[in-house]
Amino acid sequence: MIIVKKIIVICLLFVGYATSCADKEVKEGEIKLVTAEEMQSILELEDVQLVDVRTPEEHETIHIVGSENIDFMSPTFVEDIEKLDKSKPVIIYCRSGNRSAKCAKQMKEAGFELIYDLEGGISKWEHSEKLEISTKS
Repeated sequence: MIIVKKIIVICLLFVGYATSCADKEVKEGEIKLVTAEEMQSILELEDVQLVDVRTPEEHETIHIVGSENIDFMSPTFVEDIEKLDKSKPVIIYCRSGNRSAKCAKQMKEAGFELIYDLEGGISKWEHSEKLEISTKS
């Protein structure tokens, strides 16, 4: 009887673990906050669009290598994001995470299928060794 109870407990633990892992997967149309380490893995594994939503001046000063600059505050922002492929994953970032969060909501409403948002923006990760950063000398 004790063995049966142990097997049941192990099965319940396994089901609970599997369910919690499945909850962390990004579903189509969702916005997922990612760390710099997660972002780097996504960049290495997926064909992804990397977008810096800060101003051109901010982007010129410091940016993640390979990012495209689309200014969230620009009057042409909506037209500019429409040029991106909505079926491909997109990672967005700004300075602190505020603009990118607003941008992510707009992109979701525009029909983007998979949106990743860098948690805390570039200011949180600029001194990290997780991202390849380019700075103006």
